[in-house]
Amino acid sequence: MTLPDTPTVPSERRVRLEAVFERTRTHPPSDLAAIIKQDLRIDLTTRYGGVPIAHPFGKASGQLSCTLAQVEDDIQAGLAFVVLKTVVAEDSTGGRSMGAWSVRDTKMQVETRISATGREGWTVTWTGRGWHGTLADYLEFFEQALVLAGDSNTPIVPSVKYHLPVRGEPFREAEYEHTTTQLIEVWNRAGSGGDLILEKDFSPTLAGDQRSGDPSTVLRWLERVPGLIVSAGRGCVRLGVKVMNGIAGDEFQIAMLKTLMEAEPAPAFLIVFNRLFDTAKGVAFGGWDLSDRNLRVLDMAHQRGLRLPPPPSPPPPPLSATGNICSGRMMLEYALRGCENGQVHTFFQLPRSEYTATEGNRSAAALHTLLLHPSEGLVPWLWHLHESGSLEEVDGLLRFHDVIGLGHA
Repeated sequence: MTLPDTPTVPSERRVRLEAVFERTRTHPPSDLAAIIKQDLRIDLTTRYGGVPIAHPFGKASGQLSCTLAQVEDDIQAGLAFVVLKTVVAEDSTGGRSMGAWSVRDTKMQVETRISATGREGWTVTWTGRGWHGTLADYLEFFEQALVLAGDSNTPIVPSVKYHLPVRGEPFREAEYEHTTTQLIEVWNRAGSGGDLILEKDFSPTLAGDQRSGDPSTVLRWLERVPGLIVSAGRGCVRLGVKVMNGIAGDEFQIAMLKTLMEAEPAPAFLIVFNRLFDTAKGVAFGGWDLSDRNLRVLDMAHQRGLRLPPPPSPPPPPLSATGNICSGRMMLEYALRGCENGQVHTFFQLPRSEYTATEGNRSAAALHTLLLHPSEGLVPWLWHLHESGSLEEVDGLLRFHDVIGLGHA
């Protein structure tokens, strides 16, 4: 399904959109999704990690989710979920084999980047990697963030970089065991209920690291890591694997997806895909090159049948999108290819002039733009699908969830 340059929206609906847009732009409310359902008859509910969420936009792991102040702003803004900065796994003695990924560098540079197709997009550059402190520091941060979430029911999700061995080296299972059990203890102590949702991060810098130069080594990681984490969690972990964008090309992306879907056990969900890596500059980047590749690979995966396994195979893991989600339209592109939600990072850091809201914190201003922008917001593009005959109303509502996978139907 190919989207046009601008959405087709009847004038009566544009008037209603403008009314909600103007009423909420000064101080975007945390219940914006509920207002959209009530006034515009669009149900934005979907799922993240098997948990119901009010709308598809959450915050991806990174420099914008490593302090309590950031988490509090996100909860107040009404983001659907928050994935915390990635911590490096430790064993019970404090040893961590992936310590090179723990780097204190909070300086980020927001800049434009011209893609291979000539489009100008946004990217954020920084040289930092994972959480700079210890696991103990992270556990305290995680628990305090869960307390902040409180009655909001906003999923607060830890992200972990576990040991990844080179060829011939065993997995350091003690790091998997200790880190996972410690996170579960915090989760239970906070009274969060249910299984801990946890993301395993295959970071973009890993794509440029020497240890990932051997494709068989990478596939070995993908075969073994989900089982090691689930086993360490003793049935109390709902695991999402954030898949890196390898430098080996699209075919290897398909091979990685296939390996994860066939892993025993398979992850509960997949995050597709982490940022690209510029080997010449030694930094990760996003923008249109990233979303172009991600969407292309998702189309290839469908064509190869990876999203439609024949019976009696179990259904494939749900997908969480990330990569250049700087508009509601881009979220729709991912949803049409099977993604239930979108993890946003760069868009929260743009100049304030890029947002539709005039007040509110950055998360609130960004969410208002992603949902209600007159030509790029999710709301007008859902209406466009209805006008084109692709999306039907159910009980008087258009439902975002009905879009998921619609482009491959």
